[in-house]
Amino acid sequence: MTGTDVDDLTEMPGDWQRALAVVAHPDDLEYGCAAAVAAWTDAGKEVVYVLATRGEAGIDSIAPDACGPLREQEQRDSAAVVGVDTVEFLDHRDGVIEYGLGLRRDIAAAIRRHRPELVLTLNHRDTWGGGPGAPWNTPDHVAVGRATLDAAGDAGNRWIFPELIDQGLEPWNGVRWVAVAASSTPTHAVDATPGLDRAVRSLLCHRAYIEGLTDQDPEEYVRSFLTGATSRASDRFGGRPAVAFELFGR
Repeated sequence: MTGTDVDDLTEMPGDWQRALAVVAHPDDLEYGCAAAVAAWTDAGKEVVYVLATRGEAGIDSIAPDACGPLREQEQRDSAAVVGVDTVEFLDHRDGVIEYGLGLRRDIAAAIRRHRPELVLTLNHRDTWGGGPGAPWNTPDHVAVGRATLDAAGDAGNRWIFPELIDQGLEPWNGVRWVAVAASSTPTHAVDATPGLDRAVRSLLCHRAYIEGLTDQDPEEYVRSFLTGATSRASDRFGGRPAVAFELFGR
């Protein structure tokens, strides 16, 4: 226990080889857990990114038909910085993703394609952080996070979405954990120190998005944000900067 009577964070499991990260938008993973991804790929693990949208509604000054391809390329560039070669897009509409069978099916199909042992997603709860006045989460994050948790089970059941078998996607019951980044109730963590500089460079690849978001110098903004985010869990992780996750076992 720490001095605040909050449980220390446990080191994330390392006995896995393939992970699949499923989020709503370009930049979600870079804000959420790129330092951990960098550490994992350095260790020889395979990580694949799947995004529900291309982020086409994310920049007010750029129309969706121009914004989507721009943000897709920024996402591919940012993934490459942390050793991720495969980035897929499910082509749901940015800003209006609906939780439901279609979303669950698409994510279950991705899990069957890539056969991960670890699945990553982003905060699926209504708010960022706990307690009164916590910032409201977006419907896209809630829908994709919740659908990912559900799809991890759907992927292993041949009688759910049997049409996937007709497409050559046999059931995959090998998901051992689903890890939720940016949770208000984290349980596990990864040391952010080795991957932090690459996480900064990875998020900086989303330059068009960042320049539309803030007037602050992009590198200052990114480094400040990620340094602050990884330091918040350090008192529960032996003083080390950390990427924290809420880990669900399967």
